[in-house]
Amino acid sequence: MHDREEARMKEFRGSQNYVASEELLRAANIAMVLEKPLLIKGEPGTGKTMLAEAISQALGKKLIIWNIKSTTKAQDGLYVYDVVQRLYDSQFGGQGVDDIEKYVKLGKLGEAFTDDEQVILLIDEIDKADLEFPNDLLWELDRMEFHIPETGRTVKAKHRPVVIITSNAEKELPDAFLRRCVFHYIEFPDKELMADIVRVHYPDISERLLTQVLEAFYKIRNLPQIKKKPSTSEIIDWIQALQHGGADVGRIVKEVPYLGVLLKKNEDIDTLRRQWR
Repeated sequence: MHDREEARMKEFRGSQNYVASEELLRAANIAMVLEKPLLIKGEPGTGKTMLAEAISQALGKKLIIWNIKSTTKAQDGLYVYDVVQRLYDSQFGGQGVDDIEKYVKLGKLGEAFTDDEQVILLIDEIDKADLEFPNDLLWELDRMEFHIPETGRTVKAKHRPVVIITSNAEKELPDAFLRRCVFHYIEFPDKELMADIVRVHYPDISERLLTQVLEAFYKIRNLPQIKKKPSTSEIIDWIQALQHGGADVGRIVKEVPYLGVLLKKNEDIDTLRRQWR
């Protein structure tokens, strides 16, 4: 079955463990139908990486994650030729040194291309790499193939992977790259959506506790002097700390217990203690 036909048959509608807005669901599904990468931007903690995991689970497809670092090159995702190991083997009598293929290891993009079934490929935090990195991937993402000159082999995708790319918006991406993507910006969840997210993690949470937690959390996020605002992962951890520690629900907004779970910078903690009312 053609991958595009399969994408039409299997529409992503969110999952039991992932709450998504209608706009995000539409963007994810149209990207799969158009066979274009889905580029997700948003501040840290808005669930960008979890989206790929949710799509993988909902569609029953394997997830391959390529974590991008500041030193990552596009070549790393294709293949690595271990010339040092081959030289070592040739000097010390290793077997099969003439078999260059033995010293070629596919990267994450290569793995996605050669898998026997369609996979979800997450290229995570692409904005951490240098500015040329996205453009260096254009040919491979467009043509779904790459050449290995050391062996003369061309690796062609058996199935076009569903490509999801995340960015924390730390730097702008090249226009040529953006034109090839379906783009969606994940806004930080409002109180209503955050309440739905919390209930996924804590289905039995009391409405009183949830109301107090949300009031304190958004009050902190709205303080302009806070440099590293708490994200979704922090509120989930904070609720666990509050429940485990037996915090007085009626005093959560006033006292903000276990503040170190929400704020991770000393200056932010000092700022909150000075301004909290």
